[in-house]
Order: sequence, then structure tokens, then C-alpha cells
Amino acid sequence: MGIKHRAALLLAGVLAVTSVLAGCGSKGTGETTKVRIGEVTRSIFYAPEYVAINKGFFKTEGLDVELTTTPGGDKTMATLLSGGIDVALVGAETSIYVSQQGSDDPVIDFMQLTQTDGTFLVARKPLQGTFDWSVLKGTTFLGQRKGGMPQMAGEFTLKKHGINPQKDLNLIQNVEFANIPTAFASGTGEYVQLFEPQATMFEKQGKGYVIASFGVESGKLPYTVFMAKKSFIDKNASSTQKFANAVQKAQNWVQASSVEEITDAIASFFPDTDKDIIKGVVKRYKEQGSFATDGIIDDAEWNNLQDVMQAAGELQKRVEPKQLVDNRFAEKAKQSVK
Repeated sequence: MGIKHRAALLLAGVLAVTSVLAGCGSKGTGETTKVRIGEVTRSIFYAPEYVAINKGFFKTEGLDVELTTTPGGDKTMATLLSGGIDVALVGAETSIYVSQQGSDDPVIDFMQLTQTDGTFLVARKPLQGTFDWSVLKGTTFLGQRKGGMPQMAGEFTLKKHGINPQKDLNLIQNVEFANIPTAFASGTGEYVQLFEPQATMFEKQGKGYVIASFGVESGKLPYTVFMAKKSFIDKNASSTQKFANAVQKAQNWVQASSVEEITDAIASFFPDTDKDIIKGVVKRYKEQGSFATDGIIDDAEWNNLQDVMQAAGELQKRVEPKQLVDNRFAEKAKQSVK
């Protein structure tokens, strides 16, 4: 999906979505402030978010969090721009896409949740010996949706290892995100780029085997962040700080806790997923450092994100961090939350 097409879809989505919920600042009982979060998908990758909810960290900060899942970056951003949610949890690239369209009320990234890509390279057969990316050349590769961060991080990794995705692979990108695991299981592709828990589930079922991590290969970047419109942050600075504090508490807890403890804390968000699967996914993400230890988006991460976007042809021009990143809340949370 090109930049112009993406912009048209995003603007169409904004017109289609109507704001039907009360905004942040509307008080419930006592001193609690309601904050509506829209997450781009329900994923174990977002474990610290669920920890913040189930461990009561938002509640302790005086926030009544309402969490909804708004599948897809375009839909999540459209809902945020239209006022249907207060805070979006989505890839930082979406704030850049909005900026590229021109906006009087830019979307600001204020708290990072994950700091690597969350996908893995899955093969039909177990790895024999040391893996070399060159074995992918000439194979059929089932990739992610064009223009999204998984696909961009995937292609960035492939190019880093001397593979031109469009020329060296039979690259398939016309399968809907939700249908990619099913397509691979039914015989499409020799290799596939998969999120968890599908990768771990495939291993347990003997349908596929993780042989490399795109998260490790593509480096640190603000992969998933909490963001809000600048006007919202300006009007609700106190609530934004409380939000950042709650997330930092969760990040601290995740870093200090065992895989088993984290699994128990988030299992209620995945009632249809076997606990052993959740445990395996948490272990994999924790070991490769996918969960951010704080919400600060540093310049190196921001620039790496833009390198990935630029390599994919999805960046019109580079954006200075200060234009779309506000680290004040994350920095204060890191200093004050213990």
C-alpha cells in the first residue's frame, strides 16, 4: 500500500468513525479519571499493558481504563483522530503517516511499550546446524501486509543480509494479516513471517519451526507506543503523567518478575490460549528484550524506525523526534516510579 493510498484510507476511516464515548477528564466515582485506550490488536507482545490493568497500576494512579481492540493501524488511528479513544497503542510509524498528510493537531508518541519487532521467521522444517539467511533466496516467502511495521522490519532485515525481497524471493503479500497462519498451515509458502502466539503454537503442533527473530535482527525501535493527539495531551497533562507512571510500574514489574508470574498476570486477557503457550511466548519476548524497560523513545530508536520506513519506500521525508515525540512524561515516570 503506497503513501497516497494509505493517506486516503486513513482519512476515509476518520470520516467513517464517530465518537460515541465520553472523553478523558469525565469523572466517574470519586477522583477517578476515565481514559479510553484502543490497542491495534490483542497480543501477548503487549504484556506490560495487561499487567498495568490487572495489577491495578492504572487504578492506583486514579485512572479508570477502558480498553478496546481496534484491529489494524488505519482503524486505530482513525478512531483516535475522530475522538473515539483518548490513547492509541499502535506502531510509531502511524504518527509519522499522519504527519505526512499534514495535521493541525499532530499525534504525539509519549510512552513506548515494545522496543523490537515482534515477528519470527518460521520454516516448515527444524533448523539443521547454523542458520544462514541466504537459504531464503529463490524460495516462496509468505510475508506481512505492505506498509505495516512487520513487513518493513522484515524487508529491512532481509536487505541487511543481502536479500532483495522483490527479486530474490517469491514474495506473497496479498494474504490478510489474520489469515497468514492459516495460509501457511494449509501449504502456502516455504517460510513465513509470524507473530506470536502462532509461531509457538506451530512449533508445538509440528507445523512450523522458529529459526530466526526479526526483532533481534532489525534492532531497537519504537515498535509499539502509546500516543495521543497533542490537544489531548495539552489539556490532560496530569492524566497523561499518571498514565505514564502506571505503565512504568508495569514495566518495572515485568522486568523483575518471572515468566510464570507474568503469565499468571496476563492470562485473563487470553482465555482461549493454553497457559503453556502464553508462557512460551512471554519467555521468548522477555529473553530477546522486546518489552521496553521504560517509555522513553530515544533518538537512536526513532532514527532506526525511519531507516526501516525509508528502506521500504514509505517515508516521504525524515521527521525530527521533537516534532512527534514527547518524552517528558516517560522521563518523569522513570525518575519517580520505583
